[in-house]
Amino acid sequence: MKKKDTMAEFKGKSRAELEKSVVEMRAKMWQYRIDLASGKTKNIKEIKAVKKAIARTLTVVSGLAIAGK
Repeated sequence: MKKKDTMAEFKGKSRAELEKSVVEMRAKMWQYRIDLASGKTKNIKEIKAVKKAIARTLTVVSGLAIAGK
């Protein structure tokens, strides 16, 4: 997923929807970490991508909080 696509996707969502997606991504991240520790997965690129997606989402959420929306 490209950064521009992601940012455009965020503009159409409310703060509550973004916070819900952060919770879902954190659960996904937890599962990736468990799978990595148990040896089920070797692909750490997925973990890195989820981390970045969480950071982008939280950046948008904090921007909305500052804007007062």
